[in-house]
Amino acid sequence: MRVFDCHIHVQPWEQLRPDALARMTAGRRDLTEIQKALSEPEELLRLMDRQGVERAALINYVAPEVMGFDPSANEWVARYVRGHTDRLAAVGSVHPRHTRDAAGDTRRLFEELGVRMLKIHPPHQLFAANAYLSGEEGLREIYTVAQELGRPVMIHTGTSIFAGARNRFADPMAVDDVAVDFPRLSIILAHAGRPLYMETAVFLVRRHPNVHLDLSGIPPKKLLVYLPRLEELAPRCLWGTDYPSPGVASMRGNVEDFLSLPIAQAAKQQILWDNAAALIRSI
Repeated sequence: MRVFDCHIHVQPWEQLRPDALARMTAGRRDLTEIQKALSEPEELLRLMDRQGVERAALINYVAPEVMGFDPSANEWVARYVRGHTDRLAAVGSVHPRHTRDAAGDTRRLFEELGVRMLKIHPPHQLFAANAYLSGEEGLREIYTVAQELGRPVMIHTGTSIFAGARNRFADPMAVDDVAVDFPRLSIILAHAGRPLYMETAVFLVRRHPNVHLDLSGIPPKKLLVYLPRLEELAPRCLWGTDYPSPGVASMRGNVEDFLSLPIAQAAKQQILWDNAAALIRSI
């Protein structure tokens, strides 16, 4: 089957805080391969070919306090995918507290840099997904521009192990407000609320037609334990691995484990390719 991995971390690791870099690299036997892939897109594409992945979304976001990434990460990923947008989708971010013009910067990401999807990471960016209701007006502007231009927003839901992360912002229930206030905005719940909030994430998908689940970061063999109605939810689920985050050994291995699950082939095709290809469109 064709595979669109909607969640891999190809980022400017030179910006990572020392503690975050140590967490990302600890115990990895394939670190040389990862570093080559981070250095140039041709190396990543060769890695994807070996792993059986046709397309990938490269997650980047601004989180200087927790991870170290500053706004230049957007330019970094835009340069990285240049000439390869048939297979690589740039994912960028505007942090409402690190911009003077949230709406203008968001529009620039889409219209000038070619970013295909926005990432909001509440535990790492240190605000709730609905913080615009408590005065974070820049966040409202970010959602407004994304909705206007028909671009999806991926919102991290679920816990984070990185130092300084605030897991009280991980609860996806805050996205209920976003889905109500921005009904034409395509919202993807990264990690489907793993592991504490998965019932909430499923509720949101069933309630709101504009909400989807990203399955990354969940051991594929446990998907039916965490999401027993996965086959029913398949039209709203996107495949992702979270590679090379801690605990994710390979993109191919995760796909093979997923393909072994006892769900219909049509559901597997929707999850592995169709849904992401429809939401995260190439230029």
